[in-house]
Amino acid sequence: MKIILTKTAKKQLDIVPDHIYRKYLYWIDLLKTIGLLEARKYKGFHDEPLKGERKGQRSVRLSKGYRAIYQEVTPGNYEVIEIIEVNKHDY
Repeated sequence: MKIILTKTAKKQLDIVPDHIYRKYLYWIDLLKTIGLLEARKYKGFHDEPLKGERKGQRSVRLSKGYRAIYQEVTPGNYEVIEIIEVNKHDY
């Protein structure tokens, strides 16, 4: 699996709290270890498809307030995801 970070996501990861960054790294490790489809089954991340302008993208919860937004980019048989942003979710 290949994971691509956008410039926006890189900047956002530089300023998130340490515990959010650790949870993000745990999610990335999970993706690399068991793959995207199996990682989606972990209830703690609440992986879900987005709607509206973000249709085609998905989000995972890194905490009650923080989300990682990603989309799948699959050239051929190789699994690639692009992390679009990591941000504080407004309620």
